[in-house]
Amino acid sequence: MKSLVLKVSLIINLLFIYNCKAQTATTSDYIAFYNDIAPKLNSIVPNKTQFYGQNFSNFYNELQNKNIDIISLNYDTKINPGTKYYILNLFLTNMKMWSIASDNDYQLLCISITFENKIPKQIETLAEQNNMQWTYNIQQFFANMKIEKIEFIGLNGYDSTDNSLK
Repeated sequence: MKSLVLKVSLIINLLFIYNCKAQTATTSDYIAFYNDIAPKLNSIVPNKTQFYGQNFSNFYNELQNKNIDIISLNYDTKINPGTKYYILNLFLTNMKMWSIASDNDYQLLCISITFENKIPKQIETLAEQNNMQWTYNIQQFFANMKIEKIEFIGLNGYDSTDNSLK
C-alpha cells in the first residue's frame, strides 16, 4: 500500500512540476511576443494622426509593413447605451496568449479605431460567420472606411499597471 501511495504521489508531483514548466514556457512566449510587437506599435504611435481621415486600408497596410498581424476583432458603440457601431477593436493575440496575459495581469496589446461614419450593421453577421476572427473579407469590409481616431492599448510594458492609452 505504501508503494502505491508513493507512486501516486510521485506521479502527481511530476505532473505538477511539468505543468509549472509549461506555464513558464507560455509566459515566456507571451513576453517574447509582447517584446516583439510593442516596439513596432510604438513606432506607429507618433504618426498615427496621419491616418486620420484616411481609409482604413492605409493603416492596415502600415500594420502589414511592420509585420503586425490582426488575429481577432470586436466592434463597439461610441456612446453607451447605443446601437450604432463606430469602434473597431483589433486584437493581436490568439486566445491562448490572451489567457496567459490575463492570468498574469500582463498588458494585452490592442488597437482601437473609431471611424468617422457608423460601421454598417452587416458587421454583426460577418463577424459571427468568421467567429470574430480577422479575415480577408473583414479587412475588405473596412478597407474604405475613414478613420477618425486610433488608440493603442497595452503599450506601457507587459507587466505595467499603467493602462493609459497611446
